[in-house]
Amino acid sequence: MTPLQRYIAEEIATDHVDGLLSRREALRRLGLLGIGTAAATALIAACSENKQPISDAPVTSSEPATASAPPPGSENALPTEPITWAGPRGELQAAWAPAAEPRGGVLVIHENKGLNDYIRSVAGRFAGIGYSALAIDLLSAQGGTGTFADPAEATAALGQIPPEEAVANLKSGIDELQRRVPGKKIAAVGFCMGGGYVWRLLASDEPRLAAAVPFYGPTPDNPDFAGSKDVAVLGIYAAQDQRVNATEPVARAALEKAGLVFELVTEPDANHAFFNDTGERYNAAAAADAWRRVQEWFTKYVA
Repeated sequence: MTPLQRYIAEEIATDHVDGLLSRREALRRLGLLGIGTAAATALIAACSENKQPISDAPVTSSEPATASAPPPGSENALPTEPITWAGPRGELQAAWAPAAEPRGGVLVIHENKGLNDYIRSVAGRFAGIGYSALAIDLLSAQGGTGTFADPAEATAALGQIPPEEAVANLKSGIDELQRRVPGKKIAAVGFCMGGGYVWRLLASDEPRLAAAVPFYGPTPDNPDFAGSKDVAVLGIYAAQDQRVNATEPVARAALEKAGLVFELVTEPDANHAFFNDTGERYNAAAAADAWRRVQEWFTKYVA
């Protein structure tokens, strides 16, 4: 099992432990990753044992996903349109949200569910504050996220993609952004698995990013960010997200070693995926604070 597949598997197991998936559904999704019942049962047990009780905050946010307040940035969000271009291994798909007068460009990297309406909305929100956004579909070679009727199958397919192939496609996304917003600085923002890919971009000797914002993204093993020396990194974590938080010291050490400008922020009383307003862990207060911090970061390092 690759590190990415294990990350996805642990996320599924943790969702079951947190009561977001039934045991039957968790076993089905783990099966799609090629994990047998015995191994899946052991993984769920391990995630349950490793989960520490939190006495001062609920596991899920008190703010439901259907909260009356609109998600941050949505009031000025612009529509997206589907685009394609020639990538390194074939046609790539994305949702494109052009700002009227772009201050910069943003590569948006989706969660392990693929390019869905939530990620399209995030791209539109960035365009609404002046940053033309390209939300790439890492399942382009498989026909795109929309070809998967079962979101769990899309997740399993993402786990099969070699990380070096995904990073090459992300670099092609930066190429496309530079073509569409010539002369402007470029940032990368990713969520969950996409946050992990932001870290991988930084470790791939990618010199073209002015800013990078990984949201609760797992740090790869032994990263070297020296090749991305001009990027300013805003890492966003959630206090209850023990699994990803365990990789934060690795990120911090690598950032310090590379001499990068960075800030690592942990949102209190928030859990993994707290920014996703369509999910059960959405936390309106944490999402609003993170959105404010991202805007301030972009104003300082991108615009």
